[in-house]
Amino acid sequence: MAHVALITGASAGLGEQFAHRFARDGHDVVLVARNEARMNALAERLRLHKVRTFVMPFDLADPKTPKALFEAVQAKGLEVEYLVNNAGFGSTGAFLDLEVGRELEMVQVNCAALLELCHRFVAPMRARGHGRVLNVASTAGFQPGPFMATYYATKAFVVSFSEALAHELAGSGVTVTASCPGATATGFAKVAGNDGTRLFQRPGVAKADDVVHDAYEAMMQGEVLAVHGWMNLLAMQSLRLSPRSVVRAITASLNRPPGQ
Repeated sequence: MAHVALITGASAGLGEQFAHRFARDGHDVVLVARNEARMNALAERLRLHKVRTFVMPFDLADPKTPKALFEAVQAKGLEVEYLVNNAGFGSTGAFLDLEVGRELEMVQVNCAALLELCHRFVAPMRARGHGRVLNVASTAGFQPGPFMATYYATKAFVVSFSEALAHELAGSGVTVTASCPGATATGFAKVAGNDGTRLFQRPGVAKADDVVHDAYEAMMQGEVLAVHGWMNLLAMQSLRLSPRSVVRAITASLNRPPGQ
């Protein structure tokens, strides 16, 4: 029987690429996102790999969604072996100039939903003695991010939570991996409003399929932290040696919206 992979944020970007990768390797796939039409189209393409696909249109900004999603998966008799918490979004601008409701939604999707999905889906994994979790974090999780303050803070949560959960599950047969890519060419930047910033205009923006390949391999190998690309690894090391005031100033310069 094929293992089942549940992927949130599966209608586009990294989520869509993850779905293709799991399907190519013969895993059944549960697609979770708001855009049902896009997921239906993706499901048709995935069926070429002779796997089962399940489209579940849910909005993770709704606090009731994680429980409802878990119950929907249970109702279909599916045993999730791979949980990929990929859903997330960002915003760009000075924090006090942004709409606070949207910032709170970001915390719900990027942090609270991820936490609850881990709690609900990982408990059965631990009981079975096997399973893998991939939480999509970011290199943003290693420093404060002026002009993307909430987003950077949510990714810091994902990194810290994933590392702690991985430690607690050591020896259980269940692994937790935090994938930490840098700037990546997906629709994220346009939605976040930072596609015109220095962060995305400079060379070195990663390709989505490269990020997914590295994250997938890291998850399968049970790595706890997976930072994509040698330049990002070098930057992470430099953060440890740099004064925090310098780190904040550099990050602000990369994230500052044009004209501000």
